[in-house]
Amino acid sequence: MCGIVGIVDAGGVSLPLYYALYALQHRGQESAGISTYEGTTLYKHKEHGLVADVFTPANLQGLKGTVGIGHVRYPTTGLNLPENIQPLNFRFRNFVISIAHNGNLVNTQELRQEYERRGQIFITTTDTEVIAKVLIDELNRSGCIEDAVHLCMRRLRGSYSVVMMINGVIYAFRDPLGIKPFCVGKTHGGYIVASESVAIDALNGTLIRDVKPGELVRLDTDGIHSTQIAVCSCTAHCIFEYIYFARADAVIDGVLVYDVRRNIGKKLFEECPVEADSVGAVPDSGTAYAIGYAQGSKIPYVESLMKNRYMGRTFIMPTQREREKAVRIKLNPIREHLRDKEIVLIDDSIVRGTTSRRIIEIMREAGARKIHMRIGSPAIKSPCYLGVDMPTRAELIASDKTEDQVRASITADSLHHISLKALVEAIGFPEGKLCTGCLTSCYPVGIDGEHACERKVTFVDGTYQSHLKSFTKVNGGA
Repeated sequence: MCGIVGIVDAGGVSLPLYYALYALQHRGQESAGISTYEGTTLYKHKEHGLVADVFTPANLQGLKGTVGIGHVRYPTTGLNLPENIQPLNFRFRNFVISIAHNGNLVNTQELRQEYERRGQIFITTTDTEVIAKVLIDELNRSGCIEDAVHLCMRRLRGSYSVVMMINGVIYAFRDPLGIKPFCVGKTHGGYIVASESVAIDALNGTLIRDVKPGELVRLDTDGIHSTQIAVCSCTAHCIFEYIYFARADAVIDGVLVYDVRRNIGKKLFEECPVEADSVGAVPDSGTAYAIGYAQGSKIPYVESLMKNRYMGRTFIMPTQREREKAVRIKLNPIREHLRDKEIVLIDDSIVRGTTSRRIIEIMREAGARKIHMRIGSPAIKSPCYLGVDMPTRAELIASDKTEDQVRASITADSLHHISLKALVEAIGFPEGKLCTGCLTSCYPVGIDGEHACERKVTFVDGTYQSHLKSFTKVNGGA
């Protein structure tokens, strides 16, 4: 639940990085940071807060150079501490390194304890620093960045899209399962790699393609250079990116998120039609779904809740109390559209249930006669260990309740979650190429106490690695 970007631009990178991070603000609202490089000097600025608050014209002017990386953070691993704000910056021998990461490792503690036994000191509590230690350890041994990334892919388990700047060159790599999104594009003055294509759009650039799972790309003034480090037997793209987390105008792994959500809305009507006066959305997360439902049902789409655009995303606010308090400030009912009306209300997901219940209460107070809740994801029954903040089953309302029990809890007149089959069809990938752990309790990597669906990763040197166990040499290749 973070956003990362790396840019090479002959005209300077501080402003392009700022605009790109602004476009990725939905991926993290806790802190923001930029590192740039000119000559032999690393320039950096990072603080807690939103992008617009962290950066000023003065400090952007001080971020000199034509190469840089940036990060917006929401912490799924690591505490809310100043030292955890990324990018993390290191000097090691002849290397000046800045690194930022989106994702979540499941073997962070195992690796951290190993390096601490060797005498390594950790400054942060992030898994990004663990990735940096693995990289630097191999750089110390071989001096080769490609070898260092190769070692990372062998040693890291979990989700990771990583961007790093080493001596003024941008390197970026994505885990072999392709769990978190990552793409590369062309701008007027250079090249960009970013979590979502919307960052490229913000610079009026051109999306070239996604960073392939298991690929290392290098960006410099000569262009984009690619090395395939590893290939997975089957990808595991995060299904929640399509459901909620990515911006609707993003293109992820070749798929426009808005079209996925609109198709989900149509399928919601096909699976569970109902007569109503209007279709409404929980803005903005439910809007594309509601438009699709209205198109499929021929029931008019009417806004019944108006969003305060200056509020952040309540899902990623740090505490449940803050999320609940924010709902009434964030959403104001349009009484004339609700009074004595029967409404189909559509949202992307129900996680804890408290927000949905509060929204329905607000609508009933405004005069709605009946509220039929339709949800663009199947019931979320299991935690996410790979980068979305759903840490325990105790927090998930559907983990121990039937759909009708959830309906009663949120006080809706009816409730329907889209089926997994229909969701997968709307995305356009086979279910086996998606991570559905939060919906099925079957994860693409080995996690203690959880069921895993094995993926085999093949490396370019003819070895392979199961994400459930360590790699093994295969004679003659895999």
